[in-house]
Amino acid sequence: MDPALVHHYFGSKDKLFLAAIQAPADPAELLPEALAGGPDELGANVVRLLLRVWDGPMQPAGLALVRSAVGSEWTAKLLREFLVSQVLRRVLGTLDLPAGERESRGALVASQLIGVVMGRYVLKVEPLASADPEWLVAAIGPTLQRYLTGEVALPG
Repeated sequence: MDPALVHHYFGSKDKLFLAAIQAPADPAELLPEALAGGPDELGANVVRLLLRVWDGPMQPAGLALVRSAVGSEWTAKLLREFLVSQVLRRVLGTLDLPAGERESRGALVASQLIGVVMGRYVLKVEPLASADPEWLVAAIGPTLQRYLTGEVALPG
């Protein structure tokens, strides 16, 4: 495909990717909010952003994508690529970490975020499903913060 067509119809390769997986949100537009507080607030801000997106009008599209990923390796790969390349690399790129450490910490963060989505929105585990978002930020944010900047056992 001619790169000019991608630019004309989608604006960039990232926008084409988001359209291809029917992403419910564009992280490039949302992440500045999570990154604004700096490294010390990153864990809480990422959780807060996740909840804001998933508790909003984008929830049905997000649920459809997650449910599809559970049953389809191809969709799971697309969702994994979206989470890694569009979200986690951008968040972890703000931290001064070696490449291998960024990857390991990113996987830990992903596991927590995926768990929140599955528990709150797919399986609707109580009281997680009906909890106030700020309670979840207070409960989960410190774990994400530790995964991002704290002491963690890393492979190797």
